[in-house]
Amino acid sequence: MPGSDRSRSNAGVRRIEILETQPLAFEGRTFGDAGAYRHIRGRLTCDIDPTHQLNATIVDLDKAPRNRDGRVEYWTDFSVLTPADAARSNGWLFYEVLNRGNKLGISRINNAVASNRFDKAADAGDGLLMRQGFTMIWSGWQGDVQAGQDRLAIDLPTARNPDGPIVAPSREEFIAEASGLATDEFIRQTSDNVFVATLSYPAANLDPSLATLTVRQREQDARVSPPDLKWRYVDGVHIEIQRAAGFDRGAIHEFIYPARDPKVMGLGLASIRDVVSYFREGGPDDGGQPNPLAAGTMRRAMIFGASQSGRIIRDFIYEGLNESLRGGIVFDAALPVVTGSRRSFVNARFAQPGRYSRQHEDHSFGGDQFPFSYPTLTDPHSGRTDGILRRAIAADVCPKIAHIDADTELWAGRGSLLVTDCEGCDIEMPQPVRIYLTAGVPHATAPPAAAAVAQLPHNPIPYSFALRALLLHLLRWVEYGEAPPPSAFPSRSAGTLVPVDQFRRTFPKIPNVTTPVACNRLNVMDHSVQPPRPGAEYPVFVGAVDADGNTAGGIRHPLIEVPAATATGWNLRAKGYGEGDLYNILGALVPFPRTEAERASSGDSRPSLEARYESHQDWSKRVAAAADVQVAAGFMLQEDAGRLSEKLKSGSWSIRDLL
Repeated sequence: MPGSDRSRSNAGVRRIEILETQPLAFEGRTFGDAGAYRHIRGRLTCDIDPTHQLNATIVDLDKAPRNRDGRVEYWTDFSVLTPADAARSNGWLFYEVLNRGNKLGISRINNAVASNRFDKAADAGDGLLMRQGFTMIWSGWQGDVQAGQDRLAIDLPTARNPDGPIVAPSREEFIAEASGLATDEFIRQTSDNVFVATLSYPAANLDPSLATLTVRQREQDARVSPPDLKWRYVDGVHIEIQRAAGFDRGAIHEFIYPARDPKVMGLGLASIRDVVSYFREGGPDDGGQPNPLAAGTMRRAMIFGASQSGRIIRDFIYEGLNESLRGGIVFDAALPVVTGSRRSFVNARFAQPGRYSRQHEDHSFGGDQFPFSYPTLTDPHSGRTDGILRRAIAADVCPKIAHIDADTELWAGRGSLLVTDCEGCDIEMPQPVRIYLTAGVPHATAPPAAAAVAQLPHNPIPYSFALRALLLHLLRWVEYGEAPPPSAFPSRSAGTLVPVDQFRRTFPKIPNVTTPVACNRLNVMDHSVQPPRPGAEYPVFVGAVDADGNTAGGIRHPLIEVPAATATGWNLRAKGYGEGDLYNILGALVPFPRTEAERASSGDSRPSLEARYESHQDWSKRVAAAADVQVAAGFMLQEDAGRLSEKLKSGSWSIRDLL
């Protein structure tokens, strides 16, 4: 029966299917006190009560088909990595929100090469998570992820009206630049001038007169349909587009069409709650298959996610899903990383979870509207009063939160709205929240194909140095009540959050470097029409810079504190790809001149390495001392400072050689 005690005790898990077991993952490699790890991969068949009050925020759940018990069914893939000897676990469940079906946490935290499998010893990187004794769990949540390459998927139901399919206008954007970023995963180039694009939802009608295709070079440009811009339906989920003359490869093609059969994407958020609750508390399934983890062995739980996955964490908490169906908290700790002030375009009709607002791409898709920050505020533009933690605080299920952003998020993710109100004034974080910015650090490094699209060489400095240290602080905050380092984020009052024009005035003169003329601006958006209609604009700020062009506020990596280059969180699109707009998630790295003669001949305003440091040894000592300062402040692990010091002995001035 719906809402039965059995349903609640197993969080709706009806069947567990074990598909693969590795008794010894990572080729049997051991990790300190935790020993060796085992890996279990399987599938959970689940159902959910659409009438339960904790499911009330899930869009279209009431329109999903129900089984004979009045519940909505779905299945999800899962993966568990746990100490082979359960007694050697630290009692913490570490849940990573998958990024488009992929596991990125071990690579980001353990300094490993990204992999969805744990076959080789090297897949564990330096083993930080395993050395701590975490049990790691992943499960599918994104309803449009395609199986393959060991990605984890979920099968979500389709919403329907009582009298037939749901049909409504849906919007797509395609940028056929072949960079490995943007919307390339939905595009197949068939010739230099023609590409085939995949629609997120099937067309309800293949009559071309019911759809529109426009093109514009930049987001703010007028949408036009020149005569040589042509398109046709290939089938119900693909269109073929012929480019128009006069637009480069960064041009934005917008397609609005009547779509049908929206998936209940928000159910993926609720599945995270129920999967984690099951692994923490659940017993055998309906057929007697036991829980792969003995119920009650996971005393605590932490949720981690970076980029898309971090935005999902903010949505998960905002939608009130950190309260389990049995009552009580699901996650004691949350670690959202590189999200900016955005959430996700998931819990909506005709949602497209892979999209997120940027200056050039996908600018006006959902997931970027108020509330932006954790405290409850009133937005004078929309008239709403809300906050990310509003529901969690009301239900007494608020996790401890360490929010970590990279410098890119100030430019591309409106990160300033995390620490300012809707009128641009500083705000205080609630007691359970710490917020940090890694200064001069990019959102991500670049795939090789992106090099042609960006104006400057990409910035390789990672945010992992701070992430690794703050993760352990977050654990101790929950476990022992030890407060983590205070928030470290630029602010208006300190003069470290500034308008873009002020940034441009103070940025140094560097040969062949053009500064951005704008960041990713934000307006109140009316999504009741397609394309959405913009309203009032919010104030958005970026980081102030020092005389070298390096961001002044936040946590500064030792290689930025004692610099050999200007390291930015922004990069610009090159000629032929929407020149001058922000290039997505990349930063830039511009080395200093080696000598004063080189500096003078180039017109570079930044002092040379020769003028700054007596020798490479002098520079190395200063970098090592700056690393010691970060260790003392709690923003860097001693082992990471030691690793940097060892690499400095190579004698290289290249930051790329030291990371």
